[in-house]
Amino acid sequence: MERLKGLGAFALAACLLGGAAHAQQKELRIGYQPNPIQDASIAMMEAWGAKKGVKIIKVPVSYGVYVEKMTASLTSGSDQYDIVWHNDDWGQLWAHLLEPTNDLPGIKYADKWGLDPIIWDNKDGKTTTVPMGHTFGVFFYRKDLVPEDKLPKTWAELVAVSKALQDEKKVKFGFVGAMAANNTWFTWFWSMWTNNCDVFEPIFERSNAVLATNGWKPAVSNPCMKEVVEFWWDAINADKISPRGMPAYDRNEANAVFSAGDSAFTVADSVYWGTFNDPAKSKIAGKVSIAAFPLGPRRTNPFAWNDIWGWSIPKAVPAERKALAKELLSDIMSDEAGQTALWAKTGAPPPNQELWTKIAQTDEFMKLLKKVSLDVPGKVHAAYYFEKWPAAHKAFSDVVIKAVTGKREDIAKSLADGAASITEAAK
Repeated sequence: MERLKGLGAFALAACLLGGAAHAQQKELRIGYQPNPIQDASIAMMEAWGAKKGVKIIKVPVSYGVYVEKMTASLTSGSDQYDIVWHNDDWGQLWAHLLEPTNDLPGIKYADKWGLDPIIWDNKDGKTTTVPMGHTFGVFFYRKDLVPEDKLPKTWAELVAVSKALQDEKKVKFGFVGAMAANNTWFTWFWSMWTNNCDVFEPIFERSNAVLATNGWKPAVSNPCMKEVVEFWWDAINADKISPRGMPAYDRNEANAVFSAGDSAFTVADSVYWGTFNDPAKSKIAGKVSIAAFPLGPRRTNPFAWNDIWGWSIPKAVPAERKALAKELLSDIMSDEAGQTALWAKTGAPPPNQELWTKIAQTDEFMKLLKKVSLDVPGKVHAAYYFEKWPAAHKAFSDVVIKAVTGKREDIAKSLADGAASITEAAK
């Protein structure tokens, strides 16, 4: 009996010791959306964790419910996540709920344009994110069909080159792009921005205070937007360089047309470089390159858009885990091998800006990206940053799609009639 008591005491002690050891094990929980860029960034976290003895616990959340779920977690003061994916689309919505990251040594490597205070700063002027990678769109073209010296530099040249290729039966379409709601970047937005136009006035302004002072006045009834819609109406109906059904295309449909070899030009996220050049997924693999955006009649200087995805730390995280999360995010900013691997896997420029030039020395795609986007001074942010932006975005999309699918002579009236709906959605 005494022996059994001794064994029982030993077992209890062992259990308590094991529980204590387990309790002392360091862990960090990552809330994210499964995506190649995020997966590659988390791979760096896992490599860091393996060296530091920290277990990285991945908590995937689908995009459709991500913002709602994370907002609920943040506003409730929960410490469910130690690090969360943070996007420019909701940067201002979460700023007051997130830990400032200015004190991270690794933040010095970040591109300052990507960390624009309008998007990420809290009311005290402190940034609330650490970049994981850059996302933006580029103008893709078939280099086997269009020599570099014949690349279109204007909308008019895009039409002319497209029609010539179609007349020669080399492609079905000159340009294909996505037009449907939430796919506006790939037709409406790039053409709007290259014509010095925008959703709201002042043009290219992203400060909510300035936009509100201006009454959230939309630019859709301005001559610059009328020219944009007329350009696409002609591309579809008169010049016929784009598919008849393009007003309903999302990015997947547009990318499929380009990958099938049926179009000479498209605009898509830069990360599709790998997909377009993958023989298993594309009939034009090895025949694709990128160029500067063709400009509208109101713009003469080059244009690009460029934004970051980031990682952030909820304020409610306990101090010890918060310090560990900061150490992790700071360290991966200087992880050259990991960031180079992120670039190789995704085609997304890594968050450490100092690596761009180094990668470009041996990588032709990075060299091109620097030329047509990353180093272009005339950039714009790809969204607005206020709570009602999704509704305003949808209202804008409804207005321009109605205009482009109606009669050409009705475009100006259609845009003027729809302007109020965008302001109403924004307010």
